[in-house]
Amino acid sequence: MTPGAMQPYALTLDKFIDHAARWHGTTEVVTGGDGGSARIGYAALRERANRLSGAFAALGLRAGDNLATLAWNSQAHMECWYGAMGTGIVCHTLNPRLAPAHLAAMIHQAQNRVLAVSPGLAPLVEELVQLCPTIEHVVLFDEPGAPSPAPVSDRVRVWQLEELLAAHGATVPWGGFDEHAPAGLCFTSGTTGAPKGVTYTHRSNYLHTTHLLAADVIGITAQDAVLVAVPMFHANGWGFAFAGPAAGAKLVLPGRNQDGASLARLINEEGVTVAAGVATVWLGLVDHLERTGGTVPSLQRVLLGGSSVPQALMDRLEARLGVTVQTSWGMTELSPLGTITPAIAPIRASNKSGRPPIGVDLRLTDADGVPLPDQRDGEGHLWVKGASTVARYFGQEADATDAEGWFDTGDLARIDGEGNLSITGRAKDLIKSGGEWINPGEIEAIVGALPEVALVAVVGRAHPRWGERPVLVVEERQGADLPDEKLLDALRGRIASWWLPDAIVRVPAMPLALTGKIDKMRLRAEHG
Repeated sequence: MTPGAMQPYALTLDKFIDHAARWHGTTEVVTGGDGGSARIGYAALRERANRLSGAFAALGLRAGDNLATLAWNSQAHMECWYGAMGTGIVCHTLNPRLAPAHLAAMIHQAQNRVLAVSPGLAPLVEELVQLCPTIEHVVLFDEPGAPSPAPVSDRVRVWQLEELLAAHGATVPWGGFDEHAPAGLCFTSGTTGAPKGVTYTHRSNYLHTTHLLAADVIGITAQDAVLVAVPMFHANGWGFAFAGPAAGAKLVLPGRNQDGASLARLINEEGVTVAAGVATVWLGLVDHLERTGGTVPSLQRVLLGGSSVPQALMDRLEARLGVTVQTSWGMTELSPLGTITPAIAPIRASNKSGRPPIGVDLRLTDADGVPLPDQRDGEGHLWVKGASTVARYFGQEADATDAEGWFDTGDLARIDGEGNLSITGRAKDLIKSGGEWINPGEIEAIVGALPEVALVAVVGRAHPRWGERPVLVVEERQGADLPDEKLLDALRGRIASWWLPDAIVRVPAMPLALTGKIDKMRLRAEHG
């Protein structure tokens, strides 16, 4: 007897925008800007994205090639995502806040030939074009109220997006490739030495989206209007560019303006019900509302991620905004969701990051990778396994997991009796400021090269707005005279401006551990 069968249905990301265009075609994607908001329905966005696929093909991009985007959250950025992914092109998102040298290293690894850019970033693009000989085309977006200067280079063709669509836009078939094909590429910002790329597949992103839509996870519906303040270059923008169309929810994209006044205007004008982003974004919103006496009555939930949130700030957000706050934990390597407090009756404790959704598993081990005999209420090294967890970094031969498929997150954590995760520390010394990573090692290498410096260390200090900020600790060479400004001048232009230390501490002798290494634990206790 012949067994029954189900239809083949490749889990590719074009399915999400196709669904939204057919069943929620007039539901809007709104982009905020200085000159007002631009809006488009899912059906029209799908049509533009598909013609953009044809334009990318005319520029020589084929399935498996990497399209780079250097852009804020906008309609045009979303069109690029689907225009690329629909035909198997990989969307490589770059963080405009990183230093040019970091970005150039990522572009070199990915061999990007086409770079799509938000307006206002032309000076950065000009520098990248000089550093990156692989770039052949630059596509400049048009966004409400934003200038669109073109970077100058004799060897690179610069297109306005509308010009490119007019010249080469053509409808093309979407899909038809394996669901395991790569869809996205996001580097881990070079904060642990060389940047490490995480390749998301169509299947992994599709399954990650189904995780997000669960009622106890993000659980958005077609009745929601979702403000996506988390950047689309941060680990898939937490997946909202996929989850929004999948649910038929209205998406509100703030563009480059995320100040409190701009966010309050968007929330009230668009009837936003759910908002997602790092805590510092919502602190700016609260500060604005308290100054002006304004309110955001439509807002019901705020999703926090990026770093741990002080309980006082969490309480302030809930009280002033009148919302339910969901805290979460994740990583670029997890696509990014690892755990989240439930949307219904969430946990009101900022040190709790909730439980994992279906498709994500957690394990605590000792320092040697041996699982703890009791996985509850003990601190251990956190490992993850799942359908949307990295298996191997981009361009590397070795697996990123152990023999059983577990990925070491580098975090220390506890899991309570109800399965709620709490991150208790990091195995590495990275500093997380405003949801972004700062690498102390790069700062230490630059300052340590100064002839007046004997020893140098950078540690994180708690900050009420940014979570953590770097503190530079210096032991000068005997007889040296090293003003603070010279230390900062050595760093300017070589690191991102927001990496500059908030404070400089001078010590007569750097504390050393028994191994002879600088005792950063003591430095954190004394200066953090």
